[in-house]
Amino acid sequence: MVSEVIDQFIAKHPKDQSSLIGVMLDVQNYYYYLPKESLGYISKSMNVPLSIVYNLATFYKAFSLRPKGKHPISVCTGTACHVQGATKLLEKFERELNIKSGGEPTEDKNFSLESVRCLGCCGLAPVVTIGKDLHGKLPPNKVPNILKKYKK
Repeated sequence: MVSEVIDQFIAKHPKDQSSLIGVMLDVQNYYYYLPKESLGYISKSMNVPLSIVYNLATFYKAFSLRPKGKHPISVCTGTACHVQGATKLLEKFERELNIKSGGEPTEDKNFSLESVRCLGCCGLAPVVTIGKDLHGKLPPNKVPNILKKYKK
């Protein structure tokens, strides 16, 4: 099962080490994380040492070795965001989604939640990313409406 999916991704790219990140991103986007068995299969299929595949998987923030939701949520809790109420914002997401921050997905696998130290948007504090979307100056009372957009 994993091999058939990964074979399709490998076929889209040149079969050499320069395509490794592209293949890994395809796998990540499909499963919402990199399953352990996928790393070994990618290594073998692309003739790249497993250590290189693993190093990339653990180095880049875009990759996760743990399951995430379809819409991963990152709440910045760095200094600027903390001062602007990031803790209350994070707590609101936890209540709305019925999960704790730490990256574990919701029961329906639609969302996962984590706090991060900085998203590089201090002027928009408090800042949240949902997938690739950035939400700045987000008050806790807006969380339910924001989440509705991603439940479709």
